Amino acid sequence: MNIRLAQLSDLADINSLLYQVAAVHHDGRPDLFRAGCKKYTDEELRIHIESEQETRPIFVYEESGAVLGYAFCMLIDYSGEHVLSPIKSLYIDDLCVDKDCRGKHLGTALFDYVKAYAKEIGCYNVTLNVWACNPSAMKFYEKCGMQIQKMGMETIL
Repeated sequence: MNIRLAQLSDLADINSLLYQVAAVHHDGRPDLFRAGCKKYTDEELRIHIESEQETRPIFVYEESGAVLGYAFCMLIDYSGEHVLSPIKSLYIDDLCVDKDCRGKHLGTALFDYVKAYAKEIGCYNVTLNVWACNPSAMKFYEKCGMQIQKMGMETIL
């Protein structure tokens, strides 16, 4: 097991995982998520990996040369906010473990790595959003010790 920053050579494996996440979201909310799509283009991934790793790190879980999971993160600095306390926060934009490897604690290892990284760089907290149509993700994050910070609500017109 090795958790490290993503490299350009990881693109194929990362793309495969991005499509898995997109499928979960499409299955849960086909009114919002298109089928067969992914969150980032190859060009966006290249930019994240080549020049944004300090502010938008992508961590990968690698085993035997294959990327089996990832955590896309974003560093957020609230020091210029008028209402919020001047803290640094690490936001997990996306976390995925290959569907064939789930239940083997790879996600927990990734999450723990992200928490340790956030603490090391002086963050106050780690945050993320989870879709209500993904109860297994909600259960996973609760097991990791996360609790609800805020809720998004909607009314469909």
